[in-house]
Amino acid sequence: MATIRLGKRTDGRSPRIKDFVKLAKLDDIVFGGWDIFPDSSYEAAAKAGVLDPHHLAMVKTFLSKIKPMPAAFDREYVKMLDGKNVKKGKNKYEIALQIKADIAKFKKKHGCSRMVMLWCGSTEIFLTQDDVHATPESFEKAMKENHHAIAPSMLYAWAAITSGIAYGNGAPNLSVDIPALQALAQKHGVPICGKDFKTGQTLLKTVLAPAFKARMLGLNGWFSTNILGNRDGEVLEDPGSFKTKEESKLGALEFILQPHLYPELYKKIHHKVRINYYPPRGDNKEGWDNIDIFGWLGYPMQIKVDFLCRDSILAAPIVLDLVLFLDLAQRAGMHGIQEWLSFYFKSPMTAPELYPEHDLFIQLMKLKNTLRWMMGEDLITHLGQEYYD
Repeated sequence: MATIRLGKRTDGRSPRIKDFVKLAKLDDIVFGGWDIFPDSSYEAAAKAGVLDPHHLAMVKTFLSKIKPMPAAFDREYVKMLDGKNVKKGKNKYEIALQIKADIAKFKKKHGCSRMVMLWCGSTEIFLTQDDVHATPESFEKAMKENHHAIAPSMLYAWAAITSGIAYGNGAPNLSVDIPALQALAQKHGVPICGKDFKTGQTLLKTVLAPAFKARMLGLNGWFSTNILGNRDGEVLEDPGSFKTKEESKLGALEFILQPHLYPELYKKIHHKVRINYYPPRGDNKEGWDNIDIFGWLGYPMQIKVDFLCRDSILAAPIVLDLVLFLDLAQRAGMHGIQEWLSFYFKSPMTAPELYPEHDLFIQLMKLKNTLRWMMGEDLITHLGQEYYD
């Protein structure tokens, strides 16, 4: 992890975050999970081809011992995948109880004192909030009735929260972003966060868009396209799953640029996002952006970005950071939505009356100031007037 400045610039206090706050030690973490395929983590990693064989060989023994539990899965929500390592039950409530039983068994087997769950599964079809999402009671009733508005990711979220476990959503699905589960998180004293890991193209958008706004550069259009050949790309071939991802990727610009405050610069943006499944590329995603901006007197300019990135290499450190920070939040007595972790997400969850902050630098300041606040240190405002008094 990075360093964090404490006190004045002249104090020279910049410890590493892992040395500043009491994070869990990596040697104390046990990993487990669910998958619709029965492969061990080593077999799955070998097939994915993300890591070179010599890197994978270093952790073969460790990964071979991690075998997935049968997953809660329904092809109605992820149409491009199918697998046999799947739970069976008469209704969704029964399957959610099976997940809770898995959690309890895992905790007992490994002697865990605390647990964190992160959804790293595939993007589900596009769903909007339904009446059944309003309260814990209506949500539980809907699970028992196999209501369509209850997706598999919600079953995991419900199982985690009602087991007293912190939950983060790394996909753009609704998942925990509904009133019923947020109310349960408050009731059970559980921190929650999401949605959709911010790793590649959107990461760069949340860097560039604040720069345009800071200099009052206008924006006519932003065309984004992606090619990737991993399982994410395959899943997003389905229009329902793509719609969920598209909504997540489109939101950042409007919140950063605030066209209602700057209509002359940002009111008529033509923003397009495309994702194409291209198997030869594997996990090495390419994100290409054409950005049409304009400056003084309306003179047009262009910026082109070609980000040849590695999807899982960018995502893996985010997963580990979130595990450590969610565990920290729970130990610190923080519960409900953890907006300070928005730094890691494309569609940050917030209280209903708040708009989300997408600007990467505001998000980072919020994260570090939260850590300073937790440890009783002065917050950093960057005013700096004290140096000149």
